[in-house]
Amino acid sequence: MQFITPQRNLSPVPAGQVFVDSFKVDAKVNAILSVSCYDCHSNNTQYPWYTNVQPLGWFMADHITEGKEKLNFDDLPNYSPRRINSKFSQIIEQIEKGKMPLSSYTWMHSGAQLNKEEKQLLINYFDKHLNIK
Repeated sequence: MQFITPQRNLSPVPAGQVFVDSFKVDAKVNAILSVSCYDCHSNNTQYPWYTNVQPLGWFMADHITEGKEKLNFDDLPNYSPRRINSKFSQIIEQIEKGKMPLSSYTWMHSGAQLNKEEKQLLINYFDKHLNIK
């Protein structure tokens, strides 16, 4: 089992860079997204040591695949305005309900847990960018 490892989610473009450039994301918001979101919702994941141990590597690969299917920040700029608004609304809802980041992720990445101020900063950012034409 140790010799069969999942494909890595690695891109030469830094995680979220296209999103940051396209949507003029400020440094504070990007820092939060970098720590709490991009590993599972971009084309570039920072892999901790334990992903080299199976089945943990497969478990994380599944999380990344599912996360990117629901939202990939690196693909957002290519979406239609309507789809972008839908994604931004979903992001706000997930943050408000405390569903993101996943508790299974924050259990191993305690720094990814969003505090009240970080949640509000993200909500304000995405709310401000709703209804993009």
